[in-house]
Amino acid sequence: MSMHRRPVGRPRSLAAAGAVVTLAGCVLPWWTVGGGPNEITTLSGNAFDSSGIVVFIAALVTIALVTLPYARERPVRFDAWTSYTIIAAVAWLAFLYRIVDLAFAHALAFDQPTDVILRIPGLWVTAIGLIVIARSAYDMWQAPSDR
Repeated sequence: MSMHRRPVGRPRSLAAAGAVVTLAGCVLPWWTVGGGPNEITTLSGNAFDSSGIVVFIAALVTIALVTLPYARERPVRFDAWTSYTIIAAVAWLAFLYRIVDLAFAHALAFDQPTDVILRIPGLWVTAIGLIVIARSAYDMWQAPSDR
């Protein structure tokens, strides 16, 4: 018995890599308040505080979707560009909602220009991962159908 598995391909590899980067960004700080010279405590949070958990779950679903076709011998209907696009759109909406939420909570106020990068690395890393996932969905849409 021989099983024919199609190669992962560039768009799906890109989606998996973007999901891993997004997962890494979800555990890094998304906001940090306090910790200045005249302040005693520093408060910070990551993706697990609010709607950021949706971004984390979307990254996990992306990895599951990339690996799903290799768990069966027949093609999987959900392994299409529309699934990746929906996941990317939901993740982006949750990410942008969280940024607006943090802005209204004054958690994104910075004293120094370097604080924009140093105090919220999780937002930057997560944004890069989401850009990669969105790009992979676009590449799948542009690719000729392989079914």
